Amino acid sequence: MHRILDAETIAPQVRRIVLDAPLIARRHQAGQFVILRPEKSSERIPLTIAASDPTGGTITLYVQAVGHTTAVLNGLQAGESIADLVGPLGTPSEISSYGTVVVVGGGLGTAIIYPTARALAGAGNRVIAVLGGRSRRFVLLEEELRAVCAEVHVCTDDGSYGRRGLVTDVVHDLVVEGAPPDRVFVAGPVRMMAAVAAVTRTRQVPTIASLNPIMVDGTGMCGGCRVDVGGVTRFACVDGPEFDAHTVDFDLLDRRNRAYGAFETAARQADACRTVDRS
Repeated sequence: MHRILDAETIAPQVRRIVLDAPLIARRHQAGQFVILRPEKSSERIPLTIAASDPTGGTITLYVQAVGHTTAVLNGLQAGESIADLVGPLGTPSEISSYGTVVVVGGGLGTAIIYPTARALAGAGNRVIAVLGGRSRRFVLLEEELRAVCAEVHVCTDDGSYGRRGLVTDVVHDLVVEGAPPDRVFVAGPVRMMAAVAAVTRTRQVPTIASLNPIMVDGTGMCGGCRVDVGGVTRFACVDGPEFDAHTVDFDLLDRRNRAYGAFETAARQADACRTVDRS
């Protein structure tokens, strides 16, 4: 059992959860994730470790309620415990002194690029962050990224905050219109990552995509995170979660993801019915 030390809502359906996990905190590196179950009967879910405190023995997770298990997890409060937690898992981000690095986060993908941005800045890079959200309420970790980045650009779909438009608009300005950066890291929806990769490919800027958002059980057994990378089948959870974005077949990945749409909709509807019955 791992105790929740702090939990707060930071955006619609998004909670920041701090867990007591000293062994994981001591070994965590940027880009890695944990697998957890909020209850013994829950399915396993993989979540990126957004921050760790080796001294205090804590890890921080950002959780968006998109299904039954994440809704259960987000319903827990400080002082309660989760049933199972294992990690850190996954290959850490390749952190080096590249020069100028752009990190791009769409929605909850910002929680994935945040620890990478911190590590890159710590390695002496000039880090530029590009954040996207549907509206101002959905822009995450802006202040945290401003503390470690040389520049932070914010985009919102509705123009309620920052620049109206998509993160790819800013990436285009930085990569195509300006002096190209030395490397780009991106995390977020599959189509967004594909669009960023298409822009950076025009200037041959090495681009790393985190495929954490497509992982399901985090062990490689379910096959849900199967991805074609350079013509070879890989699994995001055991071979990644980070890959060369220019070699990922995003079209195939998008089609596979959409194949689960009907099942996900049915599961949400069933969960809503259970909630109504309990009330």
